[in-house]
Amino acid sequence: MNKIRTVYVCDACGGRSLKWAGQCPDCGAWNTLVEARVPEKPARGSQQASSGDAEVRRLAEVEGQAQPRLGTGLDEMDRVLGGGLVPGSVTLIGGDPGIGKSTLLLQAAASLADSRPVLYITGEESLEQVGLRARRLGVAASPLQLAAETSVERMLATVAKLKPAVLVVDSIQTMYTEILQSAPGAVAQLRESTGLLVRYAKSSGTAVFLVGHVTKEGAIAGPRVLEHMVDTVLYFENDAGSRYRVIRAVKNRFGAANELGVFAMTESGLKEVKNPSAIFLSRHATPVSGSAVTVIREGSRPMLVEVQALVDESHLANPRRVAVGLDPNRLSMLLAVLHRHCGIAMFDRDVFVNVVGGLRVNETAADLPILLAALSSYRDKPLPNDLVLFGEVGLAGEIRPVYNGEERLREAAKHGFKRAIVPKGNAPRKGGVDGIQITQVSRLQEALDAI
Repeated sequence: MNKIRTVYVCDACGGRSLKWAGQCPDCGAWNTLVEARVPEKPARGSQQASSGDAEVRRLAEVEGQAQPRLGTGLDEMDRVLGGGLVPGSVTLIGGDPGIGKSTLLLQAAASLADSRPVLYITGEESLEQVGLRARRLGVAASPLQLAAETSVERMLATVAKLKPAVLVVDSIQTMYTEILQSAPGAVAQLRESTGLLVRYAKSSGTAVFLVGHVTKEGAIAGPRVLEHMVDTVLYFENDAGSRYRVIRAVKNRFGAANELGVFAMTESGLKEVKNPSAIFLSRHATPVSGSAVTVIREGSRPMLVEVQALVDESHLANPRRVAVGLDPNRLSMLLAVLHRHCGIAMFDRDVFVNVVGGLRVNETAADLPILLAALSSYRDKPLPNDLVLFGEVGLAGEIRPVYNGEERLREAAKHGFKRAIVPKGNAPRKGGVDGIQITQVSRLQEALDAI
C-alpha cells in the first residue's frame, strides 16, 4: 500500500505546499492553505508504476457512433444540452442562490424517472424538504429515488447497488471524500470528489448532474479545473426582479456552446417559454423614440430583442456612457464612429443604452441598432414599428455582415416585421424573404439615409 503524506493545498488556486504558511507561494493569497492527506506516488522506475502500454490506434480505424440521447421532458433543457442527455456524461449547473437550480433538476429527474431509474442525492436538504418541493411541483407521485448523503464513497456504494441511468448530486460543494482530511467545499475536496464521480460516470454509462455554488462574481465556486473535468457547464441566470430564467451552455462536448433556454418561474415550478422573442420585445402601441429591434443568435436560436437608448443633455464635465446588457467600451467606440463618419456629435450628452428583458448581448450584430436607437433618441424621431435591423459597424464606417443573416430575416418576418435594414453581404442569395422588404447598406451613412 502507498504511504499517506500530509500536504497543504491552497483553496484559491489549488497549489500544494509541503508546509503551512500564511501566504500561498503560488498565487499570493493569504490564509488559504488547508491541510490535506494524499497517497505518495510510487517510484518512477518501480514495477507498480508501469502497468502496460496504452493501446494505440489510427484515427481512420476509430468508428464514430452517434450518441443516444435521453429526453429530460423539458424541451428548453434538451435544447441547451444539445438534443438531450448523453449516457456517461457529466453536467455541471451553477447559478445564484434561490434561482431555481434544484427546482429545475427535480422536475427533470422526475420526468426521466418515468422511463428509467434515477437517483437524486441531496447534501443540502433533508428528504422531507425535497418531498415538500416535489408536492409543490406536482411530481410527488414520480418513482424517483432519493437519498441524503455527503460522503462520496458511501454514495458510490449505493449507486453501484441501484445502478441508476441518471444521478443528480445537489450539490458538489457539500460532498467530501474520506481520502482527504480537509472540510467539504475545500479545493482539494471539490477536485477529488468530482474526479471520482467523473470516473464512475465514464465507466458505468450513468449520466451525472452536479449542482455547483457560485461566487459573488458569478463564477462557479472552486478551482477552474472543475469546469475542465466535466462535459457540459450550464449557467442559470436571471434579471433582478424578473420571473424569467435563462439557462446558458458555456461548454458542451456533445452540442453547441452558448445555446440558450428560457424558463418562467411560477408557483408550480419552472415553465418553458416556447417563444422567447415575445418576452424581449415591448411592441409599443405607437412608435417611440430611442427604440430599435434587432435579431441576435444564441447558439442555434435566432431571437428578436429590443435595444433602447436615451440621449440627454449632460451637466457633467465627462458625460456618462452607461450600457446595460452591452459592452460599455463598445458603446463609446460606436459613438465615435458616428461622429467621425456621419458628423453627429454626442460628446456633450449622456447616453444610456439598455437591452429589454435583462438579456446580455455579446455579438456585434447589435452595433447598427445601438447607433440608430441613440440617434432616434437624440433627434426625438421614432423608428418605424415594423422595422428590424442588424449589422456590425466597423471603425471605417462600413457595415459588415454577420453570420446566418437569412435565418435572422425569416425570424423577423415570422413575427410580423415588414422592413429590414441589413448589411449588403447578408442579402438573400435567391430572391428574398416573403413578407419583408429588405434594404441593403454597406456604409453607416447609407443606413441613416434609408431611415
